[in-house]
Amino acid sequence: MTLDEFRVAVIVPCYNEELTIGTVVADLRAAVPHAEIYVYDNNSSDRTSQVAAEAGAIVRFESRKGKGNVVRRAFADIEADVYLMIDGDDTYDAAAAPRLIETLVSGPLDHVVGVRVDSNVDDGSYRPGHAMGNAAFNKVTTLMFGEQVSDMLSGYRAFSRRYVKSFPANSEEFEIETELTIHAANLRVPQAEVPIAFKDRPEGSESKLRTFRDGFKILGLLGHLLLHERPLLVMGYAGLLSAVVSLILGVPVILDFVDTGLVERFPTAFLASSLMVLAALLVGVGMVMNAVLRGTRETRRLFYLQLPAMSAERPATHARS
Repeated sequence: MTLDEFRVAVIVPCYNEELTIGTVVADLRAAVPHAEIYVYDNNSSDRTSQVAAEAGAIVRFESRKGKGNVVRRAFADIEADVYLMIDGDDTYDAAAAPRLIETLVSGPLDHVVGVRVDSNVDDGSYRPGHAMGNAAFNKVTTLMFGEQVSDMLSGYRAFSRRYVKSFPANSEEFEIETELTIHAANLRVPQAEVPIAFKDRPEGSESKLRTFRDGFKILGLLGHLLLHERPLLVMGYAGLLSAVVSLILGVPVILDFVDTGLVERFPTAFLASSLMVLAALLVGVGMVMNAVLRGTRETRRLFYLQLPAMSAERPATHARS
């Protein structure tokens, strides 16, 4: 089976990418000639939409600011067998698109991440701060969710239809890549990583990613997802900490009571008792949240399974006809 038999949609989120979007669309057209290329203009103040249209892309608009809002809109509106997402800043190697798609359909898989491996971090889009932050997030995500992650913040990915249509897309901005990664880990869908070349932005083009602002947003999202996707772990550790502090404060009070028969530090005793009660409550809440989460995961999985799988014999959208 050739890639031409699959309906491929390429989603290119853009904000003020007049200098680069023409090159990105042309390179994608050369790499995947039969694909439909959708450029989503996210309130650009320059000629991004005009340049994209002149290059042959289907131009659409999303008024809500933020990459996450663009992805949510695109995933809802576009129908295809295979979805490819790439940034419009001309930092990713568009020629690698066939490799990502082939990896996806030959699996068949649901999620393929383009891992940046050949970048110049001296300047440009992938600055040292971004690289260090990405590496830290990769390690934290791998540890917390038990899924090996090499480039959590990559904006170059391929998806199956069932992955796209089961993705909730709650994020608004650059946290969307984190949510995409965690969604794959939680559903335990078949996925893979493909190494791709990465280059600096062209001269005159400016990165929209803000190291500290967006880094804290991503960290906050990770914490939020950890609480909602691993509640027993979070509440268990919080309860353990509360219990340990309670014992540290309470044991001397108990020893004094054994020696004298008196509670000489009543405020400390009250605080220690309260912390132990809190520890029990935290563990109990964690157990309840974990039970609710199990039901939610079963619902997610059932919805995912209702969508047609990527067939090794024929594309999913064709199978419905």
